[in-house]
Amino acid sequence: MESISLIKSPISVELEEFKKHFDTSLSSSNLLLNSVIAHIRQKNGKMMRPILVLLAAKLYGEVCPATLHAAVALELLHNASLVHDDVVDESTERRGQLSVNAIFNNKVAVLSGDYLLATALVEVGMTRNYDIIDVVSNLGQDLAEGELLQLSNVSNPHFSEDIYFDVISKKTAVLFAACTKAGALSVGVDGEKAEYARLLGEYIGLCFQIKDDIFDYYESKEIGKPTGNDMLEGKLTLPVLYALNSTENSTAQAIAVKVKSGTASDEEIAHLIDFAKQNGGIEYAIQTMYTYKEKALQLLSVVPDTDVKKALISYLDYVIERDK
Repeated sequence: MESISLIKSPISVELEEFKKHFDTSLSSSNLLLNSVIAHIRQKNGKMMRPILVLLAAKLYGEVCPATLHAAVALELLHNASLVHDDVVDESTERRGQLSVNAIFNNKVAVLSGDYLLATALVEVGMTRNYDIIDVVSNLGQDLAEGELLQLSNVSNPHFSEDIYFDVISKKTAVLFAACTKAGALSVGVDGEKAEYARLLGEYIGLCFQIKDDIFDYYESKEIGKPTGNDMLEGKLTLPVLYALNSTENSTAQAIAVKVKSGTASDEEIAHLIDFAKQNGGIEYAIQTMYTYKEKALQLLSVVPDTDVKKALISYLDYVIERDK
């Protein structure tokens, strides 16, 4: 069975319920807003985060209305953050298509992101579960803090892996962790199981972001962003950080400083990408990603063998083996 089909298999009925609820949550009488929403939904992706909410819930019980409201809230909050991020980063593409701010303008993008965020709050309120409301509220704070931390890191003269992991934990891993924890909380688990679920999501999220960062070192139209796009935005990711710190090459370090300040040329960025590849950066990032995969598998090893467990293992495999 193809990996995505295997992942969805235990929650196929519940996933269809989620999609209907998600569609309903985005209905509006505003024509401009509907145009923006229609554009965003042209490339919704594989709904990997709502799937994770549903799987986490089914790991401990049965999907219920609170699960669906939580899944919709988290997907809306995720989409809101993407729309806002594109404005902050001045990005013109998202998932291989034009970003909202590129098609409309920054004002429309920011206000549409605000609408998605407000709708997320409405949805999480409908869970009537204060623990889930706490998860989503804290997630909103973490996502904003992660963006601000990334921006403030531009002026930091050091090439710190600790800061890198702090950024990706708050920008990406925390979202996956919120999905698994909210899913578990929706079926009434105790604090210990909720923390177990949260940690599982965190490890999956770290794997997801490291894999995304590795993509940036290779040319692929399928991925939806050009090679070196992260560096164009002033971001130094794990492969190049490792290469910089393990070699202490003064030329590469000088270029890296220019990358952080946004003054590096295309040729300099290409040089830094090659430098990372030639000095073990990709291999190091892959090794680190597999370390987090093993941590996630260790957590799953204590769970009884069920279709849901198999789906979560397949989910983890997909995150690491995907080609876009």
